[in-house]
Amino acid sequence: MAGLTPDTPWPTEITLHQASRRLDVAFSDGQQYQLPIEYLRVYSPSAEVRGHGPGQETLQTGKRLVGISEIVPVGNYAVQLHFSDGHNTGIYSWDYLKELGENQEEYWARYLNRLESAGASRDTH
Repeated sequence: MAGLTPDTPWPTEITLHQASRRLDVAFSDGQQYQLPIEYLRVYSPSAEVRGHGPGQETLQTGKRLVGISEIVPVGNYAVQLHFSDGHNTGIYSWDYLKELGENQEEYWARYLNRLESAGASRDTH
């Protein structure tokens, strides 16, 4: 995966909290992030969500109550998250999980703005 080097921090612990819909990730550099499952789902690295190039992203709606049903290791560099809505094609590399943690506030605000601009909702109808 792009960005992975011998110096890339790797997760030392990944803990799923089903009740609070959160994935906690602790990295080898001492950083720790609490990532809401909804956030992970709407920022899935899959082509279904991101598209195949800039401007081809698909806005994810109605994901407030999504859960994670399974976490599958992918080699020594990533995990594949299986979401309760059936989505499971995103491969979350260690560098991408770290990026999501480091930029959570900015990315979440961007997502909420996109929802508002589209007149869409985090809830299913």
